[in-house]
Amino acid sequence: MASSSSSSSSSSMSTLKLKAVSEPNPNETAKKSETIDLGNGSDVVFIQRLIPSEQSWKWFNYLDKHIPWTRPTIRVFGKSFLQPRDTCYVATSGLTELSYSGYQPHAYSWDDYPPLKDILDAVHKALPGSSFNSLLLNRYKGGDDYVGWHADDEKLYGPTPEIASLSLGCDRDFVLKKKPSKKPHDGSDEPASKRLKKSSNSDQHTFRLKHGSLLVMRGYTQRDWIHSVPKRAKAEATRINLTFRRVF
Repeated sequence: MASSSSSSSSSSMSTLKLKAVSEPNPNETAKKSETIDLGNGSDVVFIQRLIPSEQSWKWFNYLDKHIPWTRPTIRVFGKSFLQPRDTCYVATSGLTELSYSGYQPHAYSWDDYPPLKDILDAVHKALPGSSFNSLLLNRYKGGDDYVGWHADDEKLYGPTPEIASLSLGCDRDFVLKKKPSKKPHDGSDEPASKRLKKSSNSDQHTFRLKHGSLLVMRGYTQRDWIHSVPKRAKAEATRINLTFRRVF
């Protein structure tokens, strides 16, 4: 995987630009990864091509056709509106129920859509030691579909969730931005070795999420950072995103 461009020392904000990689052999999986240390116990792992293109399209076509997509009404800052993307939730039975923005999705079983178990196996193989038991799928049907600034900091994921995001279909930007600091965090709930690390030199990173790529947020990323998939006028095709998490 190609390396990112350097951040400008004269700016507190930079964009992490990653060069395009050549199309791999369809029978081969390229797993070159890059780890970005965000400081204070947070980091991001980015694998530009986890799943070969041919297999990625097979999964994309299955999910696009067979998943029971819904576009729910959600409530944010006291206002109700239609969520600007389609969604579906899958989880192991018996887990704490997911609820966000006034919406509680129905939890489908992994057995309801067997290819999801194959995708989960591929993600687990790429991330040894991970053990995901829930999946939130989102479908962006063009550049007007998006997700606004937020953090996946729900209590059911614990204080340091590992969140793995697999992208299929149209390229979209994923933007990660440091939360405004109201007051210094005392760091009492994290190891001293992590507290001593300097913060990232950049307050914002942009990743181009391509077909078959995997982005993983770890550590205290949800506590200290927010992320979004902004609108993009030129993104006319559909993107399906699978976000794997572990519910405790």
